Order: sequence, then structure tokens, then C-alpha cells
Amino acid sequence: MGPVERFLVVGLGNPGRRYANTRHNAGFLVLDRLAAAEGVAFREKGEALLAEWGRGWLMKPLTYMNLSGRAVAPFVRRKGIPLERLLVVHDDMDLPLGRIRLKHGGSSGGQKGVASIIEALGEDGFDRLRIGIGRPPAGVDPVDWVLSPFAPDERAVLERVLEAATEAVRVWEKEGLKSAQSRFNGLDLGGA
Repeated sequence: MGPVERFLVVGLGNPGRRYANTRHNAGFLVLDRLAAAEGVAFREKGEALLAEWGRGWLMKPLTYMNLSGRAVAPFVRRKGIPLERLLVVHDDMDLPLGRIRLKHGGSSGGQKGVASIIEALGEDGFDRLRIGIGRPPAGVDPVDWVLSPFAPDERAVLERVLEAATEAVRVWEKEGLKSAQSRFNGLDLGGA
């Protein structure tokens, strides 16, 4: 993998103020943090918000979560981005809040945005940065849970998660997946 290869980091979420700070928008929140820290701005292009970052791009699809592949796949093909240089940042109910995990390939794990990207690309050989949002409390529908905002008492943990995830993307971009995994997969950011 040469340093000149172009890359794409996709943050998954839903557009619009109604969804801005919901659990499902963890991917958008990470990319917003990264863009602000790196001094790059998003501009609307087609069905996505795009920001150029170094030799690559940050993307927030505007298609709504379940159709994310509609924005991602054509861009990947048009720019000739190798799948191993595609990172998708998304929320994950199978991880507790305070945990992030990088992985390569595999199933969508029920995450509909990831499923849409796999379907649109026709393969699953890209990297993911999973942002833990935890399971819903008893009696709460998973759909309502992912579309609910982070609670005030979760804010401090969320802040640490966003910082760590932003740094994880930087490490992934510069040093690759294995280096990012060894630094971030074991972290527990949920402590007080």
C-alpha cells in the first residue's frame, strides 16, 4: 500500500436537524469533529457532503442511512479508490457506549447503512470503525433507540469517544488498519 493511494472515509448518519445528535449519527459526529480539527469544510456534491482531506475525502451521505451505498459506491468507482482504502464509520448496538472497534470486511452486523454499501459495491472488503451506542433498555424498540439523542449523562463519555475515534481515523489513514486496531480496539472510554 503506497502513501499516494487515494482514500475515502465515510461517516454514516441521517441528514437534517431532527437527527443531528442521535445515536445513529455517530459517524457524522466523528467526521464533523475530524473536519473541524483538520480545518476542512464539507460541500454538497450530488448525494453527499464531501470534504477534501490530504490525498483523500471525507463523506457524509445525504441519502439517509438505509441508502448510503447510493452515494458511496459511485464515488468509489469514479475516483478509483481501492476497497482497502475505504473506511466506514458507523454506530453499533453490539458495542457499549465508550467502546470503538476497527475491523476489516465481514457482514453488516445488521447495520443498514453498512448493508447498503456492501450491496452497492458488490463486496464487503472495506474497513469499518464501529462506534458503540449500546443496546436499548428493556421495552425500547431498537429503531427508536438509534434515533434517540445521547442522554445528558452520556455526554462526557461521548466526548471521549469522539476524540478517540477522530484520532483512530488519523492513525488508519497514516499507518493503516492494523496499527489503528492495536491502539484503539482495547480502549474502554466509558469510565468516569
